[in-house]
Amino acid sequence: MAQTFSDYTPADVWEWNTENGGQFANINRPIAGATHDKERPVGKHPMQLYSLATPNGVKVTVMLEELLALGHQGAEYDAWLVNIRDGNQFSSGFVEANPNSKIPALFDHSTPIPTRVFESGSILLYLAEKFGAFLPTEHHARTETINWLMWQMGSAPYLGGGFGHFYAYAPFKFEYAIDRFAMEVKRQLDVLDRNLAEREYMAGDAYTIADMAIWPWYGALVKGLIYDAGAFLSVHEYKNVIRWTDQIAERPAVKRGRMVNRVMGDPASQLHERHDASDFDTKTQDKVKIAT
Repeated sequence: MAQTFSDYTPADVWEWNTENGGQFANINRPIAGATHDKERPVGKHPMQLYSLATPNGVKVTVMLEELLALGHQGAEYDAWLVNIRDGNQFSSGFVEANPNSKIPALFDHSTPIPTRVFESGSILLYLAEKFGAFLPTEHHARTETINWLMWQMGSAPYLGGGFGHFYAYAPFKFEYAIDRFAMEVKRQLDVLDRNLAEREYMAGDAYTIADMAIWPWYGALVKGLIYDAGAFLSVHEYKNVIRWTDQIAERPAVKRGRMVNRVMGDPASQLHERHDASDFDTKTQDKVKIAT
């Protein structure tokens, strides 16, 4: 028998219930703007990143590490930790960086007036165009890359805010919502799998910002690293996505990028803040704990 909740009727006018339960309820609110004053830190490098190693945050740290691996010294960056569970994204300094209070946000200090860039897809596109890397210049290849970048931006909310929320974070299990979003996520995985059956990377033969955008979300999903939903979604079925995921995971810059602003998992994989390339060798949490 299908689950029903016939005792709930929406009110004529919605009102904010601050005790609505579920993870992240203490930081969700229906208004924008800062909740407290805190100056935004600025380091020594051209790029100043304010982020957390969620899938959206990982996109940008991978891109920056890939640019540095190509020798683009202008991509040197300071990565400052913004812990969203603590509400850091609502500080006055961060709201100046992103009025939407979502990580990641970037300031490019190499321009005469520092350039503010927010939304992960916008940051990837900005950096690709600035450095002429990971975005093809040929018309069809460029367009295809941007097609898949925008696919990710439009699709991932169904995975994270839809499936992930109701399956892993909501205060109760709601069959209709979980079934609805599980069906959509599996459809998305099938879209990816069919595309990658014919191509090495998302947009063709070249590794691009489209791969960097999609990999942190859907790569983690098919490896069972988010929402503990691998078995539920039968992710083993998507062989081409798994092949692509494993291939990207072996890139040295990707390995480094995944570590930056990470606050969960193996302490050796966590580099809370990154201010120098040597930090990967000296300031991961396993080494910091030993030093203290």
